[in-house]
Amino acid sequence: MNEAQALDIAREAVYALLITASPLMLIGLFVGLAIAIIQALTQIQEVTLTFVPKIIVIFLSMLALIPFMLSHLQDLTYYLMDKIVAIG
Repeated sequence: MNEAQALDIAREAVYALLITASPLMLIGLFVGLAIAIIQALTQIQEVTLTFVPKIIVIFLSMLALIPFMLSHLQDLTYYLMDKIVAIG
C-alpha cells in the first residue's frame, strides 16, 4: 500500500464519518438553539433544561436515522473490502 492509497482510504473514512454523524449533530444544534431562545424569552436560566430534550430528540432521531447511517457504513465497509482485495 502506498501513500496515495492510504490517503484515499482515510479520505473515505472521514467522509463516511461526516455523512453519518452530521445529521445528529445538526439536530442537536437546532434543538439546543430552540431551547436557548425559549430560555432567553422566558428568562428561565436552568442549565439542565437543555439536556433532557436534546437527549430525547437525538435518541429518537438516531432511531429514525439508523437505516441511513448503516447504509453509509456498509458502503464504506464494501469500499474497504474492495481495497483489501485489490492490494492482495
